[in-house]
Amino acid sequence: MYGVVVYDTLAERSSKTLRTCRQYLYHVQRSVFEGHLSDAQLRRFQATVEAVLDLNYDNVLVYPFPPGTVPQRLEWGAVEPSPSDIL
Repeated sequence: MYGVVVYDTLAERSSKTLRTCRQYLYHVQRSVFEGHLSDAQLRRFQATVEAVLDLNYDNVLVYPFPPGTVPQRLEWGAVEPSPSDIL
């Protein structure tokens, strides 16, 4: 699946969440990531993220897109440079 992930965490957990997201997805903007994940990768990603979060406070949103589709992205304002830290 192709997905967009957005997170909102307490500052002390933000760096761990950021590192976890970078292992699986492209860093698009601050706490926004996107990319392709297999079903197995999605399950590992979810387990890894949930281990870092305080599930009573932190929040992660995943917007999955149907297989074979890639959403079109429109950008206004300062365009972020392409990520250079992709695995």
